[in-house]
Amino acid sequence: MSKALNIAKGGLFTALTIIFLYISAIVPTSRLSFMALAAAMIPISIISTNVRNSFAVYAASSLLSLLLSLRGTAFMYIVFFGLYGFVKYYVERLRRAILEIVLKLLFFNSSLYLIYLIYTLFTLGLPRVSIPLYYIIAILQVVFIIYDYAMTVIISYMNKRLKVTR
Repeated sequence: MSKALNIAKGGLFTALTIIFLYISAIVPTSRLSFMALAAAMIPISIISTNVRNSFAVYAASSLLSLLLSLRGTAFMYIVFFGLYGFVKYYVERLRRAILEIVLKLLFFNSSLYLIYLIYTLFTLGLPRVSIPLYYIIAILQVVFIIYDYAMTVIISYMNKRLKVTR
């Protein structure tokens, strides 16, 4: 595939990512859904171009989201949602299911902790909730596994669709 075509596709994926990030920053509901759509652009970019071009999409999207002052959304994208496509790509090449799950959960929990640190550093603290923290963490683990499965379904679908058009 030509470099010019990869660059053009990278620009389109970056634009779509920024659109989804911008929507997630301004709408009061479905914020995480739009973040997940933005995150799906990285695996789709890997499938349709290559990893190096996809890293350029991630870097450009991250920089543009910061320049557009999408603060919280930008940090979540930079720390977790944007990087997860790369982590998933490399971890799933191991072809060992248990190890894959452990490594993905390790990445998720590390990202979650880093987002927590960034959030508490730049704001006045977390909102108070009546649910114990360990319940919230357990629920987030289940939500992440569902997110990983949904991302796998999206990637499988796009992989089948893009093989026809290549």
